[in-house]
Amino acid sequence: MRDLDATDLKLLLALAENPRATTVALADALRLSRNTVQARMAQLAAAGAFLPYDRCIDSGVIGYPLVAFTTLHVRQQMLASIVEELATIPEIVQAHGLSGAADLLVRIVCRSAEDLFRVNARMLAVPGVERAETAMGISEVIPYRISPLLQQSLAE
Repeated sequence: MRDLDATDLKLLLALAENPRATTVALADALRLSRNTVQARMAQLAAAGAFLPYDRCIDSGVIGYPLVAFTTLHVRQQMLASIVEELATIPEIVQAHGLSGAADLLVRIVCRSAEDLFRVNARMLAVPGVERAETAMGISEVIPYRISPLLQQSLAE
């Protein structure tokens, strides 16, 4: 990705504040031409700056209100096949490889505690998964955010 300038950062900040803003609305808010906004948006999109839209959908709305985080300890030699198998479990909405004691951090959404038990059993059945430790999320105390980083970058 290319280095972002102040115009890019302001555009991203405006989108973070109003993700459904039209090109015209963004141009008006930032005092830019519509063509400039369209060109910058195209460049940002081509550079991979935007995540898939499904990351904005609350899983609770579709009946999966319970959020849990599981650390998995796996056989490293089997990591690729383990990740491939875990990706077939719909309730796993995100996973990260970790450094440290655990190998993977998996974010799960479920309908209930019983459903979480079923998903955990399915993860543990994946060949190469040695053990799991799960914690249920009680509340999201700091929602996902990017605006503070954009504001900090603009100030620098």
